[in-house]
Formats: sequence, structure tokens, C-alpha cells
Amino acid sequence: MQMGFRWYGEGNDRISLGDIRQIPGVSTIVWALHDKMPGEVWEPEEIEKTVSQIREAGFNADVVESVNVHDDIKIGLPTRDGYIENYKQTIRNLAPFGVKVICYNFMPIFDWTRTDLFHPVGDGSTALYYEAGMIQDDPKAMADYILGNLHGLSFPGWEPERMAKLDELFAAYSDVTKEKLWENLAYFLEQLMPVCRECDIRMAIHMDDPPWDIFGLPRLLVDEESISRFLKMVDDPYNCLTLCSGSLNANPDNNVADIVRKHADRIAFAHIRNVKHFPNGDFSEASHRDCDGDTGILDILRAYHDAGFKGYIRPDHGRHLWDEKPGNVRPGYGLYDRALGIMYMLGAWDMMDKEEGGK
Repeated sequence: MQMGFRWYGEGNDRISLGDIRQIPGVSTIVWALHDKMPGEVWEPEEIEKTVSQIREAGFNADVVESVNVHDDIKIGLPTRDGYIENYKQTIRNLAPFGVKVICYNFMPIFDWTRTDLFHPVGDGSTALYYEAGMIQDDPKAMADYILGNLHGLSFPGWEPERMAKLDELFAAYSDVTKEKLWENLAYFLEQLMPVCRECDIRMAIHMDDPPWDIFGLPRLLVDEESISRFLKMVDDPYNCLTLCSGSLNANPDNNVADIVRKHADRIAFAHIRNVKHFPNGDFSEASHRDCDGDTGILDILRAYHDAGFKGYIRPDHGRHLWDEKPGNVRPGYGLYDRALGIMYMLGAWDMMDKEEGGK
């Protein structure tokens, strides 16, 4: 297992590489070019600038999150082939810099969806929160709220330029059924696989967050059955998963540890996040400590360890602690709780290593 930490780049992240360097056990910076719009080619000189910063700080830059997929590809428009060619070129441009995994998602219009970015947890900290009753018929209100609380920081999947065209986007997706979206995803990946094999870069799809349809938009990667369908649909070792425990476990019927046991050989990247459920369907993000949520963090880590997982893991989201408030922290991506989460995960992993060594 290789521990990573997501960094949004110089000038776009109030957490520095020097801060991350002080977290024991982190070897990988999970990065992206966050000023690039979906569909644009990532040019070598742009990649080199960021990768050089990462390596000079003592980390590898093996994992990119995210090279976002253009809406025309998801919708299946005739223009998709040009954007797929751009995506192929970006893969080729990343390869000389040692990138091994590209995390992406295929969610229509919205990336992750939450209704409160700074919900009081009860101990003085705040966390991302999903109030089921607020997801009604007005996606613009939700988008305006999220964009209004980013305070100038970028967020993949919530580009202001795209969100300004919500009406157009919903109209464009109006005929995209769940089956059509599956077809468009398969088309996209079948075009990419030869380039991925050529470049030795794995495409690792992120689960849909939350794992159910919202605002009438279909979601695909929502449970074990859909994950199995995805992996069989394009049965190639370079077609992989970014298995996100929090996204899947927003639905308490999903047993993430069982999914890890079944598909560990196709998981290139793991997001470890804890979720607390409420009887009315709401959920809140919680600390990584197993008993603080309902996700089964220790069982999930045990499943990875038992499988001999050699891929990349990062703490996904976290509470906002101490001086982290709206305006000085990227929602869900503070320093302290993610660092605490890393130490919790590494402590559990070290104990399992010790137990295994004593057998």
C-alpha cells in the first residue's frame, strides 16, 4: 500500500507540500492541473512544472485526480471523438512523467453532491453533509450555494463556466438514459485502452457520489452489481477502479469490504472515507475512526491488507478542525483531519503487518 495526499497545486491550495511532508508515511501526491477545462489537452510543459514541484518536495506524482471527461463524451454527441483524441493525447503526455493512475468519473453534470459544506458535527468541528430533503427540483440553488462557498478556489466538476450553463446542460442530457450512459462509457474506455496499454497508465473510475440518481440524472457506479458490470464491460487490466468507501457507503446497503475482497485486483486507487447515517436518509462525513461512522473502516483496511494491496490509498475528505473555517479551507479538504486519518490508517496497517509477521 502506498499512502497519498491530495494537493490542489501552488496558488490553489492553502496546504503546502511542506505541510504534507510532515505527515509520516505519505509518499504520493495526488494532483491535477486544476486550471484545465474538461476536454483540453494537458501540455507537457504544464505537467512538468507541477511534477517538478512535487518531486522536489520528496514525493512521487504517480496518481492524477482528475482528468475530467467532457460532457459531449458522456452525452454521446458526434463531437465526442475529438475530445477523446484530446484525452488520449493527455495520457501520452503524462506517461513520460511517471504517472501510473488516472482517476476520473462519469457523473452527468455534477461531481459529488452535498447540501451543507460546513455542517456542525457536535464536537466543534464541521463536515460535509447531505440532507436528502433538500435535493428537490432546483439544482441551480445547490450549485449556487456550493460555488458561493469555494471562495475563489477551484473544484473539479464544479467549474463556474459549466455551472453557468446548467439549463443548457440539463437539456443536453435530457435523452441520456442510464443504458445510454453505460454505452457512452464503454465507447470512451474502448477507445482509450490501447493508449493506456502503450503508456502503462491505468484508468480508475471513481464511484458516483452519492450512489443514486439525483435531479433525474442517471448514476452508474453505485453498488457491487454495477461495479461488476463495469469491469466485465471493458475487461482489461487497465480498466480499473478508484474505490471510494464514502461514496459507496452513503447507501448503507453497500458492504465496501466485501467489494474490496471481490475486486481487489482491479482497484488501482482507494479513497478511504467514513460516513455517519441518519434514519431519514441524511448522512454526514465523519472522522476516519471506525466507531465514528458506519462505513466499517477497519474491515475495509483488513480487506485491502489481506489482498496484499500494493496500490495507492488516500484519506478522502475530513472534518474541518480548529482554525479551519469557511473562507480559509477547501470544503472537505482541510489539513488536520486528513492527517489524523492517515495516522489512524497507518496504525491499523502496521498492526496487521505485525500480526502477519508473527504467524
